[in-house]
Amino acid sequence: MVAVSPASGAQDGTGEVSDAADDANDDAIEDARRLFAGPVAFLKSAPELRFLPDADVPEVAFAGRSNVGKSSLLNALTNRNALARTSNTPGRTQELNFFDVGEPLRMRLVDMPGYGFAKAPKDMVRKWRYLVNDYLRGRQVLKRTLVLIDARHGIKDVDREILKMLDDAAVSYRVVLTKADKIKASELAEVTARTIEEARTRPAAHPDLLVTSSEKGMGMAELRAAVIENIG
Repeated sequence: MVAVSPASGAQDGTGEVSDAADDANDDAIEDARRLFAGPVAFLKSAPELRFLPDADVPEVAFAGRSNVGKSSLLNALTNRNALARTSNTPGRTQELNFFDVGEPLRMRLVDMPGYGFAKAPKDMVRKWRYLVNDYLRGRQVLKRTLVLIDARHGIKDVDREILKMLDDAAVSYRVVLTKADKIKASELAEVTARTIEEARTRPAAHPDLLVTSSEKGMGMAELRAAVIENIG
């Protein structure tokens, strides 16, 4: 199980599930595979909005609590071992990190500072939060935000703060469960159901949930397809 929807799928006139959606999904997965098999490179870090790169290509941003596994997910997504820095210390990512994808350039990935707990002074944490909020609310080329939720814990209040901010700003986002390999299948099914139920109540949330494991490669093909879904 890597992508879950509350709906059962489209049907044709005979009442059977149509193959058209499956074919389109296969095409999207292959397109994404080819894109991320090509050039992907770190562009720059932006500690403040004035350091953002020119808004000339679509961007897809990754948000999540500190230590939710954003950097590991980005590495697995792009088939790189060290594109994004990983750390066991929450709060290591302190800036907006931009990665160019494709040759010619087709899009950018944006690794955002983790929210919630961070081993840093409160004024610095506040600065990171304002940077993330201002970027998400005001970036015209931002096509989709992927909000990462640790499957071991599900949605927490600190996650809900970000989800509400995205809802209020009408910024489209999709929830991604990470570290799905770290819990039993029965527990994963339960947290998946709870997360889908909550996502369905939020106006800016995509109806489908992605379930992933960076370590096992679970859900990576579907995640890549989701990343390029709105970039044209």
